[in-house]
Amino acid sequence: MAELLEEQRGAARWLTLHRPAQRNALTAELMAGVRQALARADADPAARVVCLTGAGEQAFCAGADLGTLEGSAGALAAHEARRGYAALLCDLARLGKPIVACANGSALAGGLGLVAACDFAVAADDARFGTPEIDVGFFPYMALAPLQRVVGRRAALDLSLTGRRIDAEEAVRIGLLNAAVPRAQLAAKVDQICCMLAGKSPAVLRMGRRAFYATQDLPYEQQLEALAAQLGLNAQLEDAAEGVSAFLQKRPPDWKGR
Repeated sequence: MAELLEEQRGAARWLTLHRPAQRNALTAELMAGVRQALARADADPAARVVCLTGAGEQAFCAGADLGTLEGSAGALAAHEARRGYAALLCDLARLGKPIVACANGSALAGGLGLVAACDFAVAADDARFGTPEIDVGFFPYMALAPLQRVVGRRAALDLSLTGRRIDAEEAVRIGLLNAAVPRAQLAAKVDQICCMLAGKSPAVLRMGRRAFYATQDLPYEQQLEALAAQLGLNAQLEDAAEGVSAFLQKRPPDWKGR
C-alpha cells in the first residue's frame, strides 16, 4: 500500500502519512514523497490549503524510522537520509500555501518537528507530544529548529533535555498547538480552519506566509524594512484593490489570486 495518501477535500489537499503499523514513522522514501506532494499542491490552484495528518488513531508520526535511516548502507547514506528531513522542513517553510497539521495521535521526535513546522496545528485531546531522543542517546537537532521558533527557548529546552511527553492541554498552553478537541470533533475543527483560509486571497496568503518565514530571524529594523517592501508589493496586487473595493461596497471580495 502507498505510504502517502493524497486526497482533495473541497479546497484542501490532504496528505496522510500511511504507515499505521509503524506509527507513521518517516522513511527516506516517505519524506521524498511528502516533498513531491507538497510541490504538486503548491502548483495546483484547486489546492488552497494543505493538511498533513497520519493514518489511524494512535500516532500522527513517531519520527524517523531508525530501522531504515540507520540501516546498513553506510554512514554517508544514513547522513543524507537524515538530511532529507531537514529538506522537508525547508519545503514546509517555503510553501506558498497555508499548511495545517491535523494531529490524529501522538507526535514524537521528528513527528513533533512536523507539527511545529506547520502554520496551524490541531490535535485530538488525547494525543501526546515529546522529543524522546535524549533517552536513546540522541538530541532532536533538526526538530529543534521549528520547535524553538514556535514554543520559545525555555519550553523547547525543557522538552529536548528531559524527553518528557506532554498532553494536548499543555501543548496548547506552550503554543505548540492552536487547539485540542475531542477526537470526534477533530475533522470538523480542521475543516473549519481550512474553509476560513480558503476564503482569503491566495496571492496575499502566498506573499504574507513567505514573508513571515523569510524575515523571522532578521534583526528588528531589517525585518521592518523587508516587510515594508513586501507591503509595497502587496499593494500592487489586483486582490488588494478588490479587497478595498469590496470593503467600501460592503460585499464579499471576489479574489482572483493575482
